[in-house]
Amino acid sequence: MNIPSSIITMLAGIALTLVSLWYGQNHGLLPAQASAEAPLVDALFNIMLTIGTGLFLLVQGTLLVAIFRFRRKPGDDTDGPPVEGNIPLEILWTSIPAVIVLGLAVYSFEVYNLMGGLNLDPSDHSVAHGHRIEQTAMVDMKPMPGAAIAATLPDGSNQLTKAGVGKTMENPQSGKSELVVDVAGLQYAWIFTYPDSGVTSGELHVPVGQPVQLNIKANDVLHAFWVPEYRLKQDAIPGRMSELHFIPSKVGEYPVICAELCGPYHGAMKTKVIAHTPEEFTAWIDSQKVASSEGFDQAIALNAIPSQAQTPDQFLAPYVRNLGVVPQTLEQLHSAAAHSHRDNHL
Repeated sequence: MNIPSSIITMLAGIALTLVSLWYGQNHGLLPAQASAEAPLVDALFNIMLTIGTGLFLLVQGTLLVAIFRFRRKPGDDTDGPPVEGNIPLEILWTSIPAVIVLGLAVYSFEVYNLMGGLNLDPSDHSVAHGHRIEQTAMVDMKPMPGAAIAATLPDGSNQLTKAGVGKTMENPQSGKSELVVDVAGLQYAWIFTYPDSGVTSGELHVPVGQPVQLNIKANDVLHAFWVPEYRLKQDAIPGRMSELHFIPSKVGEYPVICAELCGPYHGAMKTKVIAHTPEEFTAWIDSQKVASSEGFDQAIALNAIPSQAQTPDQFLAPYVRNLGVVPQTLEQLHSAAAHSHRDNHL
């Protein structure tokens, strides 16, 4: 009994749809959700992955069918039938992707709006915030031999423009005001200042369930503040204030990564965000007030900044061991670069 081709096509379409829907919801590619905004981004990603999986299976399945069904028969040296085009098929494969792209654009814009992208308040005093960051986040950084460390902006450059994601989605726990944190990126560390308490830290500490506002800027070159578990990323731009609003939803420690190539030690520019319960966060603030009074250098995790006493290969050695790079190789590379630099000047 021969099964009609229309039924085979329908069954293949049903199977393709079911597989795409299942994989789009069970891919396991994303890290844990740790902010109130993360489910919005994950839902958009799941839909895009579902559509992408369906298109991938459709295209690859069509290729496989064509390879086996229309392959050349043994002993057949004749030409295939001339095919000049199929107008309905061309309309179909043009209109369907156009509808998909338009639908994803509308949906992604809605996600951006729900996360506060359209609610930027032009009356905020961004210049004042930016000036405070410059005054509190300046670190005396002296270049090392062979390292490209940019100079920090001068104290007087406080004329900042403003950009970023505006007010966050509605807080499920009403009645709580935003926790404001000033964030400064510099080669090669993040510095977090809490203006309400005067605390400065090399790690970002936030309370769960309370909205947080980050005022982000860079002291030297471009950086990017990225927390994968929060599904949030914002550029840190010299001379320009960027805002980021979110609500932590899960207690834990999550990596903060610089997602913009900012110099030779870009890969080492890492810290973490620690989400506490409200009681633990209050206790941490109280303990840091004592630490801050003992000196700025003791209150900040400066281990991410290369000291003048270290050579570049010494600084990189702890990071390259995990990659299987021999430290002697780094010494040879730096030596060759130094000789080349000297020869160019001669």
